[in-house]
Amino acid sequence: MNTQLIIVLQLFGIGAVFYFLIIRPQGQARKRSAEMIAAIKKGDEITTAGGLVGRVKEVKAERLTIESGTSTVVVDRARIIRVGNTTADGTAAS
Repeated sequence: MNTQLIIVLQLFGIGAVFYFLIIRPQGQARKRSAEMIAAIKKGDEITTAGGLVGRVKEVKAERLTIESGTSTVVVDRARIIRVGNTTADGTAAS
């Protein structure tokens, strides 16, 4: 009986460590990323996952029109990795 209790407590401890070190931080990063992308407005400088950098010219539900150099491009919001100096994981870009 005593060894079974120890095994159960160890499994619980491993589960708690796994939750607090892996699952919870990923959820928080996902939430910050969604908030950042939802707050994009006209005039913001963005960077896409493909490396395209430009200023937001028009904001629609799921698509953004950005101006990069002399070109105008339509990109999906899900492809945005950086707005201004803030990356999708909530850290400041260097």
